[in-house]
Amino acid sequence: MKLRYLSLALALSGLLAACDQRPTASQNAQPSAAAATVNDTSPVLATVNGAPITEAVFTLYQQQMQARAPGNPAAMNRETILNEVINLELARQSAEKKGLGKDTRLQLQVEQQKRAVLASAAIQQYLSDHPITDEELKKLYDEQVPKGNEYKARHILVDDEETAKKLIKELDNGADFSELAKANSTGPSGKSGGELGWFSPKQMVAPFSEAAAKLEKGSYTKEPVKTQFGWHIIILDDSRTATPPSFEQVKPQLQAFMQKQRVQQYISGLREGAKIVMNTPAAPAESAAPAESAEAAPKPAEEKKDEPASEANHEEQPE
Repeated sequence: MKLRYLSLALALSGLLAACDQRPTASQNAQPSAAAATVNDTSPVLATVNGAPITEAVFTLYQQQMQARAPGNPAAMNRETILNEVINLELARQSAEKKGLGKDTRLQLQVEQQKRAVLASAAIQQYLSDHPITDEELKKLYDEQVPKGNEYKARHILVDDEETAKKLIKELDNGADFSELAKANSTGPSGKSGGELGWFSPKQMVAPFSEAAAKLEKGSYTKEPVKTQFGWHIIILDDSRTATPPSFEQVKPQLQAFMQKQRVQQYISGLREGAKIVMNTPAAPAESAAPAESAEAAPKPAEEKKDEPASEANHEEQPE
C-alpha cells in the first residue's frame, strides 16, 4: 500500500510539532493550546535561543533521514543530525520573527500536514486492529495466481460479425493472419500483427480465454468470438503449462494488496457514517495523473494490456 507520502508528512509534521512545543526564551511567547498538549519529557540535547531540542525530536529527525537515504552514514551520525535539527529550529525562529507563521498558505500547509499525520495514525491503528492472516493470503493466492496452461496467441478485433466472417474466409483461402490483423484490426495490437504474447486464462475475458483454450496449435477460430470489446478472430501460436510463483515468493505482494483493501474498507465505512456536503465540485488539475484503482487483484504473471483483457485487469497492481 502506498503510504510513503503519509510517512514523510508524519516525520516532517512531527518534527515541526516537537520543535514548536515550547516558546523561545527570547520571545517570551506563550505556548499555543496545541503545543501545550505535547508531553515530551525526553532529555534536552541542546537549546536554541532558549528553545529546547529534545531526544525525541532528535530521534524523529533521524528516522526521517534514514527513511530518505537508507544506508547513508550521515543518518546515523548524532552530531550531524543534531546540527541539522538546530539549523531547522533557527530557520523556524527566523520565520516566526518575520511573521511567516501568519501567512494563510503556510498555515494551511501545516494543517494539511497535521491532517495527514492523524490520518496515517488512524489507518495504522485500523490495520493493527484488523491484521491480515496467512489463511486470507493463501485464499487470495489460490484465487489470483495463474495456474494451469498459458497461451500465446494473436487476434484480429473488428466491430461487427459480418466483417469477422469475411476475414475468416480470407484466412481459409490462405491469407496471412498477421497481415490481415495489421490491415483490419481495430485494437492496439493490430499494428504488431495482433500479437498478444503469453497470457493466462484469468488475464482475458472468459469468451476469449475459452475460445483460445479449445484451439490446436496453429489453428484459428472458424467462428468469430464475441466479447464486450467486439468480434475476435484468434489464432493459437503455442501453449505451455504455467509454472506459478510459490506462495512465499508473492506473499509480500499479496500482503500489500490486501492491506490496500483493508484501508479502502476502513475509509468506505467512515464515509458511510459521515455527513458530507460537497458545495462545489473540485476543478480537475490539468496535469493530474489517473486515479489509482484498488479493485484489481495482484497478478504475479505478466499482465496483458490489450483489448481482450478483462477491464478489471487494466487497473494498478500493488507495488
